[in-house]
Amino acid sequence: MPYRAAVDDYRFLIEDVLDFATLRSTDRFSEASEDVTGAILSEAGRLCDDVLAPLQRGGDLHPAKLENGIVRTSPGFAEGYAAIAEGGWIGMSADPEFGGMGLPMTLTSAVNEMMSGACLSLQLAPLMSQGQIEALEHHASDAIKTLYLPKLISGEWTGTMNLTEPQAGSDVGALSSRAEDNGDGTYAVSGQKIYISWGDNDFAGNVCHLVLARLPGAPAGTKGISLFLVPKFIPDENGEPGQRNGVSVVSLEHKMGLHGSPTAVMQYDNATGWMIGREGGGMAAMFTMMNNARLGVGEQGIGAAEGAYQLALDYALERKQGRSPVEGGTGTIVDHADVRRMLLSMKADIFASRAIALSCAYASDMARAAGQGDEWAARAAFLTPITKAFGTDVGMSVAEMGVQVHGGMGFIEETGAAQFSRDVRVTAIYEGTNGIQAMDLVGRKMMDGGEAANRLLDEIEADAETARDPFPRMADAVWQASETLREATEWMTAQKDMNARFAGAVPYLRAFARVMGGHLHLQAAMAEKAAGAGDARAKLARFYIQRLLPEHQGLLAHAQAGAEDLYALDVEDLRS
Repeated sequence: MPYRAAVDDYRFLIEDVLDFATLRSTDRFSEASEDVTGAILSEAGRLCDDVLAPLQRGGDLHPAKLENGIVRTSPGFAEGYAAIAEGGWIGMSADPEFGGMGLPMTLTSAVNEMMSGACLSLQLAPLMSQGQIEALEHHASDAIKTLYLPKLISGEWTGTMNLTEPQAGSDVGALSSRAEDNGDGTYAVSGQKIYISWGDNDFAGNVCHLVLARLPGAPAGTKGISLFLVPKFIPDENGEPGQRNGVSVVSLEHKMGLHGSPTAVMQYDNATGWMIGREGGGMAAMFTMMNNARLGVGEQGIGAAEGAYQLALDYALERKQGRSPVEGGTGTIVDHADVRRMLLSMKADIFASRAIALSCAYASDMARAAGQGDEWAARAAFLTPITKAFGTDVGMSVAEMGVQVHGGMGFIEETGAAQFSRDVRVTAIYEGTNGIQAMDLVGRKMMDGGEAANRLLDEIEADAETARDPFPRMADAVWQASETLREATEWMTAQKDMNARFAGAVPYLRAFARVMGGHLHLQAAMAEKAAGAGDARAKLARFYIQRLLPEHQGLLAHAQAGAEDLYALDVEDLRS
């Protein structure tokens, strides 16, 4: 069967699990009615099913190519991008002053995930533009906003982010790209950047690069970095693409996956650029785009998981092998216990990660729309690394299980199962590796002494108490898991040696996601019961809480082990 965007799941989460009525009651998002929300999800679903999903395999088999300095995109990608742009999907959450819809990020997140499941390689293009739009809205001058935002929002122009250099990966402060003041409000930017997603294309009128570079005499490290907007074509007096700028694509990376997405090595030779934000404030401005992208990348992982799950489920419902152990079963491998275990694990984790991502987006919306902005902003910041890391971890694990469900056919490229696994793998690496996300969670995000974490845990336990009557066993399991997580959080915040925190950061993040997943599954079961809509979600919640939630105990033991044993073996021991 073809790909089917998870419209019903998103409608359920938005209308029945999240407190979307409160968001709608704010002046900022009062127009995001239930009818509007439903229409947006349905239209986005049709775009994904009918236009984007058919491009998935072609992008893998016919990758983007660099020919005589021109990037040639995969067949059909130009038309697919045009459909995204013409539908207004790029500027869903952008400022209406510049042509955006001004809709909640919660809705944008839902649409981005559905697009990722349909064709991840192509979805990267609008995602990069969305991040640049938000960065310019917050940090650019009025003149830059007026010129660039309408064209980025409409999709006429596309955007990228340029951080990484050959010698400066996660350590961005080590970059060597430089910028010199031209004395006329512009700067001459020179240097080389690598791993630039959608660094160029053959369908947009202009490609706008946000580039980190260092001014002469600037201090070392991140404090000396400034941010510059460097277009492929310098706009003329009418704001249209004019003279070609000193920007070129040196090569396209040969990647494990995402073949339809051109990942470029970019060269800047005295390219004309405009400073965004203040001098030396490049990282602060770029972090606006990066945090937008981290939420989006988490959704990419979830989208890829959804696509892989659907493919695996369809195969399991068709493949006949062995005798069915189930009386009156289908006669296909879906009847076998281990195949059923894999499919349920995939489905349960997709829901958990999807609900966490939407909770993060909802918190960011409430921070912009409600009176308690600081508390909601802290929640969004806390959930961002969890969304990114857990969403992409789920993407990888579900895609890998999808290959396993297919058996030998999963190892054969023609089925498409392997593509999901190859495509999603990089999501755990770019926009800050998942290890860096975890270090950010236990480091910067816990500089408040664990207040944001404990507010979440308070809500989880209060909701579990409410659920004790209809679902006593599940509610008790979630409540107990939350208490165990609270104790681990107290241990984590008590560690003054940051390396002790970092040694357990990844299992701590994973455990937090596990507990939040249990909480959100329980919320879904409660919402389903209140609506009298059957018990399928309660059954899935029971599977997650009985079989997946208990992982948090081992993870938290790992998280609190400290760093000493990591260094007990010296380098020579590692070599032997």
